[in-house]
Amino acid sequence: MTRKLNLIYNKLYTRFGTQNWWPADTTFEVIVGAILTQNTNWQNVEKAIVNLKQYRLFSPQRLYRLRKEKLAALIKPTGYYNLKAKRLKEFLNFFFTFYKGSIERMSLVNTEKLRQQLLSVRGIGPETADSILLYALEKPVFVVDAYTRRILSRHHFIKDAATYKEIQNLFMKNLKKSVKLFNEYHALLVRLGKDFCLKNKPRCQICPLR
Repeated sequence: MTRKLNLIYNKLYTRFGTQNWWPADTTFEVIVGAILTQNTNWQNVEKAIVNLKQYRLFSPQRLYRLRKEKLAALIKPTGYYNLKAKRLKEFLNFFFTFYKGSIERMSLVNTEKLRQQLLSVRGIGPETADSILLYALEKPVFVVDAYTRRILSRHHFIKDAATYKEIQNLFMKNLKKSVKLFNEYHALLVRLGKDFCLKNKPRCQICPLR
């Protein structure tokens, strides 16, 4: 399995190159983006972040103090904006309650403990929690999303009913635990899913993994 996973990575990297993901100016921006990107595309998240920055509200302290209604209006491009404002507020309450708004303090916590804490925040599921851990806090945790599941299922690496944890373990138990590797690998799978392994009408005949 290690050989097969490395072969997939090498083929994708040869085809697409470095993906430079997650696109953000700060660690906090990565966290906010991970929460807002649920059920939408990244272009919409970027519009919402631009809105917050234009009003000079893009800091943990200012967003923490901002009224939920105002926050919802500013992140409207992401869709489900009232729900996402609530989820972002839930995270900020957790962030200030446990870590006093300090990214550095939060990053010092044991990975598994922090993961469980993040999962206890209403609205944060495994994919969002792991995106925060990997992309924002540089913890060696593999992120599983719909693209990953679809690609592995079509190439018969997993069963359709495989759980998030089972898919995650496939990578974490067979690859070197490297933040850089997990970051790039996941980003490459996203690229493959968007450009070739489409949900409808996949472009199998020209897939880089053929």
